[in-house]
Amino acid sequence: MTVSAFLTDATLCIGCKACEVACKEWNEVPADGMVWSGLSYDNTQSLGASTWRHVLFLEQPQVAGPQLADTKDPFRWVFLSDVCKHCANAGCLEACPTGSIMRTDVGSVLVQKDVCNGCGYCVVACPFGVIDRRPTDGRAFKCTFCYDRQKAGLIPACAKACPTQSIQFGEIGELQERAKNRVHELRERGYNDARLYDPQETSVGGVHAFFVILGEPENYNLPPAPEVPTTYLKSAWTSALISAALVFAVICVAFAL
Repeated sequence: MTVSAFLTDATLCIGCKACEVACKEWNEVPADGMVWSGLSYDNTQSLGASTWRHVLFLEQPQVAGPQLADTKDPFRWVFLSDVCKHCANAGCLEACPTGSIMRTDVGSVLVQKDVCNGCGYCVVACPFGVIDRRPTDGRAFKCTFCYDRQKAGLIPACAKACPTQSIQFGEIGELQERAKNRVHELRERGYNDARLYDPQETSVGGVHAFFVILGEPENYNLPPAPEVPTTYLKSAWTSALISAALVFAVICVAFAL
């Protein structure tokens, strides 16, 4: 099978939440409680064990180029369907002690729910705050990339349900090229703050779910420079050993005196 990816274009999203519904229906994900958050129609609020696709509602100041100089509305609504990034170097996979989390043949990161023991190491190891444990049994859950559908020759349920093609699914190289062309097109049309979010220069090493957005990544709860926590293990252990050596030397000097 080819290495697959999601391209999610915030400039095409209309906030309909069809992706959220399709994801829940296909994967039999339990309800989130339908708590009224007061944040527009965003009742799910964030990704979690029972929310594998989350549509963010964002109101932000209008930033436009010369082509949009006559825009009268100083604000704009932007919607973005967030999802697990299926990192090339996945912190959750590295941290999992049971082998519950595996890399599939399509490049995605899959949690095997029948192997997970609910330790929670993956939760703190995810640089995007995606994976979470379900309170009913403590096991970790996240987007499966509809791996079962892909094996059957189908595209993920969220991409299938999206009415505007905001969520596009396909071969990763092709989608990366399509995303770059889309950013160029948007900037030509006057959206000077259009950009591609695909962190390849960090320890994450790139993702299998990248985004075309308007404005800064932080506005969409996307870290500008995500890092896998295990990157700092070497420096942490080095510091610990140096500290231990200094303490030992001080003790030796104290006894010698």
